[in-house]
Amino acid sequence: MRCPYCQSEDTQVKDSRPAEEGAAIRRRRVCPDCGGRFTTFERVQLRELVVVKKSGRKTPFDRDKLQRSFDIALRKRNVEPARIDRAVSGIVRQLESSGEAEVASSEVGRLVMEALKSLDDVAYVRFASVYRNFREARDFQELLGELGGEGRDGDAQ
Repeated sequence: MRCPYCQSEDTQVKDSRPAEEGAAIRRRRVCPDCGGRFTTFERVQLRELVVVKKSGRKTPFDRDKLQRSFDIALRKRNVEPARIDRAVSGIVRQLESSGEAEVASSEVGRLVMEALKSLDDVAYVRFASVYRNFREARDFQELLGELGGEGRDGDAQ
């Protein structure tokens, strides 16, 4: 593993432990050349996924980009990081186990919407406003109407 600080290819593992409920291994590394310390994660990858954009362009699936989407939508929201990690891992597992090497970006977006809806309503609305390309307040009202239309126990006071 190359050092992110000095680019040396001779780094050493100092500590390894399970992460993400055993779905990954977290490794603490140190670079003997510059002394830099950093963490890496090792995960099982069932297959190489390719995301097909609306334009037809194809890009490699990037778990970190998926994670950033959740982080942005959930910014300043009180959601446990472990729940976010489980949601991201669940989406990745779903996509990898689908049997398809190519996945439409709209399918990834749909899965993110579902996951965010179960995590946090505000994050769901934030993501939906970008994903569905909201242009006016009416778009928000329609989405909030969908959320409000779902029967929720204990919300009325």
